[in-house]
Amino acid sequence: MSNGYALPIQRLIAEFSRLPGIGEKTAARLATFVLRDTPEDARRLAYSIIEVKEKIKLCSSCYNLAEGEFCDVCRDTRRETDKLCVVEEPDVLVAIEKSGCFHGTYHVLHGVLSPPDGIGPEQLHLFQLMNRIDQRGISEVIIATNPSVQGEATALLITKMMQKKPVRVSRIAMGVPIGGDLKYADHMTLSKSIEFRRDMDLS
Repeated sequence: MSNGYALPIQRLIAEFSRLPGIGEKTAARLATFVLRDTPEDARRLAYSIIEVKEKIKLCSSCYNLAEGEFCDVCRDTRRETDKLCVVEEPDVLVAIEKSGCFHGTYHVLHGVLSPPDGIGPEQLHLFQLMNRIDQRGISEVIIATNPSVQGEATALLITKMMQKKPVRVSRIAMGVPIGGDLKYADHMTLSKSIEFRRDMDLS
C-alpha cells in the first residue's frame, strides 16, 4: 500500500531517517523542507555533504577532524603544547574550545571502552596517545571523558597506562550530571570543570 509519497521522496525520507535522533516524522518534515527550497539551495546542501566526505579526515597528530594534515588547534603556535586534554569525540573538543577556558592541545579518542560493542584500547587511539606523551614533552594530561560508566572506565585505563610516566594526570571536575554528555554542557560548566580538575589517584 502506498504511503502517499512519490518514490524519490520516500528515498529521501529513508536517508534522513538514518541520521541519529531523526525519526520518520522529522525525516518527512526535512524532506518537505528540501522540496520547498530553491534548486540552488538544494544543490548547495548536496555539495556540502559531498565536500565533507571528500575533504575532511583525521588530524595526523590529535585525531580531530581536519581539512589538511593537521587541524586548526594543532596548527596554532600559541597553544600550551605541554598540556593535553583527552576527549571522546570532536564535538567535545569544540565545546571546550567555545568555553575559552583551555589553551593546550587535545587528543581525540573517537569513542570510549565498550567491550560488548567490540571497542577496546586498539580502537581508541590510546597507544598513539602514549607515543605523543613520550615524544612531545607533555607535563599534564587532562582526562575529559563523559561521566558515564564507559567514560570512567576509559579514564581509569588511561590513568593506569600512564602510572609510570612523569606526567600529571587529572580528571575534569564533574560539573555535569552522571550520565550526561559534555558536548551539551554550557560553557560556564565546562570552564569550571576544567578549572577545578582533580588528580587521578590509583591508590
